[in-house]
Amino acid sequence: MTLADQPPAAALVFQTLLQHGPLSRAELGRRTGLTPGAVTKAAASLMADDWITEGGRPTTERTNGRPATLIEVRAGRALFAGVKVTGEELIGVLADLNARPLASHRVALDSRDVGTVVLAVARLVDRLRVAADLAGEDALHGIGVTISGDVDSRLGTVQYSPFLNWRRVPLAKLVEEATGTPTVIENDVRALTVAEQWYGAGVGVSVFALVTVGAGIGAGLSIGGRVVSGAHGVAGEIGHLPVTGVERICTCGNTGCVEAVASTHAIAEQARQATGDPKLTMDDAVRLAHAGDPTVRAVFARAGHAVGLALACVANLIGPERIIISGEGVASYDLFADHIRQAFVDHAFGAAVDCDLLVRPLPFEEWARGGAAVAAQRVFAPTR
Repeated sequence: MTLADQPPAAALVFQTLLQHGPLSRAELGRRTGLTPGAVTKAAASLMADDWITEGGRPTTERTNGRPATLIEVRAGRALFAGVKVTGEELIGVLADLNARPLASHRVALDSRDVGTVVLAVARLVDRLRVAADLAGEDALHGIGVTISGDVDSRLGTVQYSPFLNWRRVPLAKLVEEATGTPTVIENDVRALTVAEQWYGAGVGVSVFALVTVGAGIGAGLSIGGRVVSGAHGVAGEIGHLPVTGVERICTCGNTGCVEAVASTHAIAEQARQATGDPKLTMDDAVRLAHAGDPTVRAVFARAGHAVGLALACVANLIGPERIIISGEGVASYDLFADHIRQAFVDHAFGAAVDCDLLVRPLPFEEWARGGAAVAAQRVFAPTR
């Protein structure tokens, strides 16, 4: 039996254990609002199908004078593969229901052609199976593929990915056909937000945002324990907020976007223009800025100001308790941290300025784990 076949109360108990367990039955009741009898019935149904088990860490809570028995998810009951797609490589992780990585691997992409990428994803999943010593088709319950851009996870379609130059690609269907395994796709930043909500810096935080700064700039929004995508699937695209006085053309075709100023590609391009060196790389720009080059430092200052404005917009719109800042761009965060903070303080309204800004470098393997977490969501909380 899948969790989709379980009664709603059982699915709720399982979801609560997955995110907060191990827990006692009494604590499950408090967190879910279910009666003791409903918790017992739901737990019995889940135990009968091996989704949960009794045990877990010791507890000081007592029932009828005796230590309370804890219930926890049987982590190995379902395994999931997560794959993060970039323009240059695939990063794959195999994880259990507790998001514990069992295997990981990276492969370079020789081509961005859809068929080539789908085949590479299938081969990567096979490598993860072998590395984790999995046997049989049923050992892997699902695959979650994450990709930047406009992704409609409900339809399983990449509507538009500027870095891959893909439009209306039915990626979930293609990967599922190539692997024989149920597949979901999601915007990579939203998938990473799911991961942070489950087992990262968003655990226990009712409202938070994850902002990534790198080749692109995006945000995942977690409100009331749910990562939202919006009516059209593009919630959180803060990289395309307009910045006053900027005429640089963005990858989306518009001018003045935050991403056109503050992405790693944009920073490197502006540094080349500032120095007159057409071969300057992002690493070169970072090195020159650290050495005190005023023209390159000015590039990072403009980028920091743009990012700070974007963070202030997020804080003013959803009032998060925390904004997590991640992405490959945070490797050079020290170069524009002051400018980010100043722009944020200047433009965050009222108490929004008290929002915690947390810099959290995360390797792409963590983004891939986000794909596995999204795939797992379809098991314990399938979309209705």
